[in-house]
Amino acid sequence: MKQRIETLLRHMDQQHMESILITSPANVYYITNYFTDPHERLVAVYIRKHEDPILVLPAMEKADAKNAGWKHSIISYQDHENPWEMLSKVIKQNETIPKTIGVEFNHFTLDRQTILQQILPQTEIRQAEALLAQLRLIKNEYEYKRLKTAAELADFGIKTGFEAIKEGITELEIVAKIEFELKKQGVQAMSFSTIVLSGTKTASPHGNPSLKKIAKGDLVLFDLGVVYEGYCSDITRTVAFKSITKEQDRIYNNVLHAQQKTIESAKAGVAVGKLDQVARNAINSNGYGDYFTHRIGHGLGIQTHEYPSMHSDNTLPLQENMCFTVEPGIYVPNIGGVRIEDMLFIKESGPEVLTQFPKELRIVD
Repeated sequence: MKQRIETLLRHMDQQHMESILITSPANVYYITNYFTDPHERLVAVYIRKHEDPILVLPAMEKADAKNAGWKHSIISYQDHENPWEMLSKVIKQNETIPKTIGVEFNHFTLDRQTILQQILPQTEIRQAEALLAQLRLIKNEYEYKRLKTAAELADFGIKTGFEAIKEGITELEIVAKIEFELKKQGVQAMSFSTIVLSGTKTASPHGNPSLKKIAKGDLVLFDLGVVYEGYCSDITRTVAFKSITKEQDRIYNNVLHAQQKTIESAKAGVAVGKLDQVARNAINSNGYGDYFTHRIGHGLGIQTHEYPSMHSDNTLPLQENMCFTVEPGIYVPNIGGVRIEDMLFIKESGPEVLTQFPKELRIVD
């Protein structure tokens, strides 16, 4: 925690950002080791050089934050109190008011920006999300171990889903079985809503599970992840039930080949966009380019989707200790879709694939 605050202050100094107010739950957790879903209430961390960091949170959460390891100042408030007024008083106790303050524009509401400008009318409000994203980009050993365990639990979730497939079971019943078994393993939360799709529904990359029953000849697509000690996993596998058509077989093996080629290309120094291009070229070469409708992947850590976005125009070079997904897919209306997704962690020796569940074409009986 101390090291992260010190690193944040160095980055702020480089960008001439005198202070910062962090409000998104993920970034609050990154800095404080305390995660909470505050709903409409304000939870924030105020940081300024040469001052003790301040955590603002509801009074009912004060003990939990301390138990999580926060040893700096706390402003706790009851529901009838105004936390902005309390924060304003503390900031204005100092001889100088900060000339600049960073906030997360992608999280900070217009209402809160208006309030902040009212209590600090002479302070310039700056964007801080890019700075915070850069801090979280490179994982340390602590984060690596948690991501690896989260990946192992995701593998278990896929195994459970595959074993649950049978004639007549519904997509939602399989979702329930997966999440029930993961709860028994100690998983408190999924990292996103579990996806189980079958038949032609698999042609929708982010479709919604329903009471549709699994039938012979269906492709069944699973996309799931868990949260383990604050860190997320994400895996996708596609399987055939009882039989598969020649075109579905061709689609599957095209996706698998594209993913394998992409993983082989994932080395430190290679541009992020190159990975998307490798997968896209492999899929284009087999005539399915129009059916690969999303980027190759995304960063992964405290959040399921975090920096960087792994699209074809991203020139950011891969670096050691980055974690991200590689998930090519082909989605053909009225036929079905296939996506194969793994978590990668960049090591000096090359990419380590954290999710290990087998991905060669399987036909479940």
